[in-house]
Amino acid sequence: MSLSSASMTDLVQQAFAETRGRLTPQAPLGPRTWFRVGGAAEWLYQPADAEDLASVMQRLSPELPVTALGACSNVIIRDGGLDGIVIRLARGFSDITVEEDGLVVGSACLDATVAEYAAQAGLAGLEFLAGIPGSIGGAVRMNAGAYGSDIATVLDWAEIITRDGSLMRLDAGALKFGYRRSGLPEGALVIRARLRGTPDKQADISARIAEIRAARELSQPVRARTGGSTFRNPDPDISPRKAWELIDAAGCRGLKRGDAQVSEKHCNFLINLGQATAADLEGLGDDVRHRVAQQSGVQLHWEIKRIGKAEGPSA
Repeated sequence: MSLSSASMTDLVQQAFAETRGRLTPQAPLGPRTWFRVGGAAEWLYQPADAEDLASVMQRLSPELPVTALGACSNVIIRDGGLDGIVIRLARGFSDITVEEDGLVVGSACLDATVAEYAAQAGLAGLEFLAGIPGSIGGAVRMNAGAYGSDIATVLDWAEIITRDGSLMRLDAGALKFGYRRSGLPEGALVIRARLRGTPDKQADISARIAEIRAARELSQPVRARTGGSTFRNPDPDISPRKAWELIDAAGCRGLKRGDAQVSEKHCNFLINLGQATAADLEGLGDDVRHRVAQQSGVQLHWEIKRIGKAEGPSA
């Protein structure tokens, strides 16, 4: 970036002079990700609450790059880390309010926790969240889905804070959901969402959640250092086969690069066997894409986000 280190520090100090949150320079991010890889954030900001976040965003120079992180379940942070401000929403964004026909949930709430709350409240329709790693903010941003449902089918509205610190409430239609994507404004952070539910017996809802968890345990490497589904399923007009079927047909099950491996259990999952780097994981993913394209002619598209700088002087 064009800003000098001194200029960056001055801009950061001005923006965060009155924050009630926590600002940490050169904060390691690898331990916060599900893959356990990645470099440091130049500055990691954990806002106290929505008011604190909006205030900082209003004062934050547009010259400063900003990256939002949630539970870091579906992301590879590259080994050189992230420039600028990394915002991670946590405790101040984890409230859940139960209403008659739905839940209002903070964006830092884990998807599985929301599914449990809905079950306890006797609200059906959110069971699928029990099978999705990550938090609600990320789920809204990417229209996360599993087991025949997705966020687009249950969302009433989402509250966001924009890059200039404005608070907005957008209904589901305004978010223009598609397969694993949304139309959230560039640079916006989801802070709350309302999810619809249908009254049902607690025991029946809990039983369905248990079935989802059992199915996931059987078919996915849930005990490994992984980041969830690596590639989006192709459009049915392009290929009737799912991503994992294409990967398997290309002979990639168990494929390795360094300590990164394509899962033997479910080959649309990459896993860190212990000492993998972000470069190992991303390189392995690109190897898989190349082999699938050669074998089937289908171009797989990443579902996992890859962000940050590669490590090294030329990064």
